[in-house]
Amino acid sequence: MAQLTDDCFAFSGPLLPVGDLERIIGERVSPVAETETIPLAKARGRTLAKDIAAPINLPPFDNSAVDGYAVRHADLDPQSDTRLAIAERITAGRAAAQPLAPGQAIRIFTGAPMPKNADTVFMQEDVQTEDGVVIVPPGLKRGANRRLAGEDVRLGSVVLPAGRILSFADIALASAMGLTELTVRRRIRVALFSTGDELVEPGTPLRTATLYDANRALLAGLINSLGAETTDLGILPDDPAQLGDALKAAADGHDLVLTSGGVSTGEADHVRNAVEAVGKLVFWRVAIKPGRPVAMGVISGKRADANAAFVGLPGNPVAAFITFVRVVRPLIMRLSGAVTAPLVALPVRAAFPYRKKKGRREYVRVALTRADDGVIEASKYKQDGAGVITSLTETDGLVELGEDTTDIAQGDIVGFLPYAVLTG
Repeated sequence: MAQLTDDCFAFSGPLLPVGDLERIIGERVSPVAETETIPLAKARGRTLAKDIAAPINLPPFDNSAVDGYAVRHADLDPQSDTRLAIAERITAGRAAAQPLAPGQAIRIFTGAPMPKNADTVFMQEDVQTEDGVVIVPPGLKRGANRRLAGEDVRLGSVVLPAGRILSFADIALASAMGLTELTVRRRIRVALFSTGDELVEPGTPLRTATLYDANRALLAGLINSLGAETTDLGILPDDPAQLGDALKAAADGHDLVLTSGGVSTGEADHVRNAVEAVGKLVFWRVAIKPGRPVAMGVISGKRADANAAFVGLPGNPVAAFITFVRVVRPLIMRLSGAVTAPLVALPVRAAFPYRKKKGRREYVRVALTRADDGVIEASKYKQDGAGVITSLTETDGLVELGEDTTDIAQGDIVGFLPYAVLTG
């Protein structure tokens, strides 16, 4: 399990900038130690546990990059055509029977090993042939259309570093080096539940003053998109005793316990008291909008050696989404041992004016369109509310406005974060 100290999320300032939040997680949270070795076919999306050094050169031998004719560059006339006798024909998977002699060329196909003494390849469409002779034009540089052994990957070099979230390209590279399995960190285990007497399960009748629970479906999808495993604990009532028992049980066998709703300072919000009864809780006033104070803490399990991180998110779906991608996502990535690059906002043109308070980072839900002049523009969704789920379904991502920004004018260039980047 994750090894967490009670005070790992402590923060004494009045308002926590998003950058400091990420720094605290990176400095104070350690990845899970357990690993497993799995087949390549199951490795996509997993976090590599140790460096992979290349066991071979890639490509393993000099080979032709095109279909054409392999020649000795020293035989070529630099001013006019050169006539060379065609000595042999080799295809991929077959080596030349003998070295290339002066005045000769060998018909060669893409991927076939370069014959000994050959150093240059003419593309077949650039030459002429007649009666066993190939006529090649002047001007081709030495080494053209030849792929050298190890030019892609050098034997012994680290090609896949520990902490890498394995992509389809990484799997292809591992396969090209002859590997059949990789050692990865085990998946992060997340216990998830919603709280509130006002919530009911989708598919059941709505009673007076009740709502269908949307957040669990939202958060479970986000958790799974990060390669973690979700245990769905359903909806828990506003009962401190039941909440405390459920939290303590969830800490056994899970690395993170995630809730939405019930963590504000209202007298009916019992999650706070329940967490403090079975662990230690810290409220982070994160300088972010949409979003409210985020509850962070550590819960002690029933086993003496078991503890889990705890995060309590706001109850409004949009606020839950924003705080998940900016708080929970980096926490899950850190627990999994993943080394992730900073989010890079793409430049787009704002099709709207906007004003905000200094000192907090704001995220504006936008849809992208191409303007008449060809520039990509971001249009703000018509409603701002943190409970408006259609503001997520009818937009493409978020415009990120930094802490020092106070207003933007229509036509300004702003930073855009696609949902696909935030949720993967």
